[in-house]
Amino acid sequence: MEYKDYYKILGVDKTASQADIKKAYRALAKKYHPDKNKDDKAAENKFKDVSEAYEVLGDKDKRTQYDQLGANWRQFQQGGGPRGGQYQQHGGGFSQQDIHDMFGGGGRGGFSDFFEQFFGGGGGFGQATSGRGRANKGQDYQAEMEITLEEAYTGTSRLISTDTQQLRITTKPGVADGQTLRIKGKGATAAGGGENGDLYIKVLVKPHPKFERKGDDLYTDLNLDIYTAILGGETQVNTMSGKLKLKIPEGTQNGKTLRLRGKGMPHYGKPDHYGDLYVKISVMLPAKLSTEERGLMEKLRDLYHSKAV
Repeated sequence: MEYKDYYKILGVDKTASQADIKKAYRALAKKYHPDKNKDDKAAENKFKDVSEAYEVLGDKDKRTQYDQLGANWRQFQQGGGPRGGQYQQHGGGFSQQDIHDMFGGGGRGGFSDFFEQFFGGGGGFGQATSGRGRANKGQDYQAEMEITLEEAYTGTSRLISTDTQQLRITTKPGVADGQTLRIKGKGATAAGGGENGDLYIKVLVKPHPKFERKGDDLYTDLNLDIYTAILGGETQVNTMSGKLKLKIPEGTQNGKTLRLRGKGMPHYGKPDHYGDLYVKISVMLPAKLSTEERGLMEKLRDLYHSKAV
């Protein structure tokens, strides 16, 4: 059985970066995908070869292990494979334990005989199949989805394109920045007819100019005139559901935080439960006073000082 050059199968050099390997795999997988090549045995075999090659070269550790043995794999097999003996390379040796540590346990049913023999029949990587013939699972896909805070509040949807399809991904109200959504079975098709991989969507919530989010609570600043702060009254504050009247207590100090219950973000999966909104007061001093205003302020100052005495 001849050595299978995974680099040649993907059409890349041995010095290719991981990004180049992934790019080459995706292009070939799309070209030879079974959904696009109905009843084409040659395309099906090519798809399997491409998937097998990427299974090894697409992972840095696995790629290193493959490069260490390379075309000398038969010497490794004749030396006892993972069941015993040593394989000599560059004056060094791999013990039985070394090989076990390098290649792990578990079979790879559905891949080529070369793959099986290269790894000692029972050796393999990652999402392995058992010796009982369980099919391989396809590769998982990952993507990012950027939304606004308003969309995180109400829930939204986006169209996501994979190699073979376009999917509408919907988020529930309250989705968090960095939260990952799993779409089962929407990853790559498995070689050998196994279970499809999954699609993982990482949600990125863009920063908001007025609100800061901490969990399900929101924080905002409110500029308040000095007169309302001193005398009390009502003003309007922005919330995620629109403007709301806010009662200001008499003598509100600069920097005081007022809490509005239930005006924060909805709890994810529980749209009837909300966090709170915290409003930090910033008292604004008048930049310029009229003659009349200055006179009144001076009277207030004198009155205040006389009381203090």
